[in-house]
Amino acid sequence: MSADRSGATGVGVIGAGIISSTYLEHLTAAADLEVHAVADLDVERAQAQAARHGVAAGVSVGDLLADERIEIVVNLTVPAAHVEIGMRALGAGKHVWGEKPLALDRAEARTLLERAEELGLRVASAPDTFLGAGLQTAQRLVEEGRIGIPISALALFRSAGPESWHPNPEFFYRRGGGPLFDMGPYYLTALVQLLGPVRRVTARSSTFPLRRVIGAGPRAGTEFAVEVPSAHSALVEFSSGASAQVVFSFESFRDQAPVLEIDGTTGAIALPDPNGFDGATRLWTDDPAQPIDIPAAGHVTGRGAGVVDLARSLRAGVPERASGRLAFHILDIMESIRESAELDRPIDLTSTTDRPATLPLDWDPTRPV
Repeated sequence: MSADRSGATGVGVIGAGIISSTYLEHLTAAADLEVHAVADLDVERAQAQAARHGVAAGVSVGDLLADERIEIVVNLTVPAAHVEIGMRALGAGKHVWGEKPLALDRAEARTLLERAEELGLRVASAPDTFLGAGLQTAQRLVEEGRIGIPISALALFRSAGPESWHPNPEFFYRRGGGPLFDMGPYYLTALVQLLGPVRRVTARSSTFPLRRVIGAGPRAGTEFAVEVPSAHSALVEFSSGASAQVVFSFESFRDQAPVLEIDGTTGAIALPDPNGFDGATRLWTDDPAQPIDIPAAGHVTGRGAGVVDLARSLRAGVPERASGRLAFHILDIMESIRESAELDRPIDLTSTTDRPATLPLDWDPTRPV
């Protein structure tokens, strides 16, 4: 069924790289959005991506920002450009949806959020995987008390690194990258979604090897330097009294299945991959030998779900779920993990956030509201 876009919110996408394909697939199918243009520093690449997804125009960044039909700019640039492009979009009177991380550091993020507040505009941010049916189902189970009071959690991401498949992986190993800033947002957002805000972290990190080799694409065999830690482990303490052990690593000699588990006073759950939108939640209660697989309930969407929620929230005059405040808290957690490892001491966080509300079970981005 084709989406009804009468009264749709105008959207423009800046950044025509690999991640833009999955965004455009879902944004162009959303009933409440109308994608008017794709922009990139390489206008020809923007034009090709626009044509591939049925978008009318591939243009320069300046032309996209000048388009008065566009209300929300979807910023898919590399991390180092997130704040620069976000500030330009705000200056053009647009709301901003940004890819993660929100910024490279707290000061940049505050500048972006304060500017949005001054202008009466909104900044929201990936990840939006927590809006998928998989993690939404897990959130409902916790809120229903199915595991009692959550007391501890375990989050593990271990991989050999993205250079084996990404044709231009250097940015993963520069400031704003590494496994902490690349994969951490998915796991940490899911933990905050389920356990609430974080108050303190204690961490260790390592960097190995110091140089990596591109394994795919036309630049295969090219060697490059690693500029940030490639593995982090941390004890994360929540304001609720719960705690989590987390590991984010590009130093594993083999890719390993993601782990995200929560133990409570009367049960435990194993969550689906927080870098996805679907997947069953496994629940243990009275009989540890007989876990229950609970299928995901709700709409299985994809990247761009948060843009739909932002557009609908703007129309309704209510807060969006993947808010700038939530994204700032996740950035604060990651910066605190990095600082704790560097300074060899615990770091107390100064930010906080609210746990995002669950979506209605009948929430569907392909049907207009």
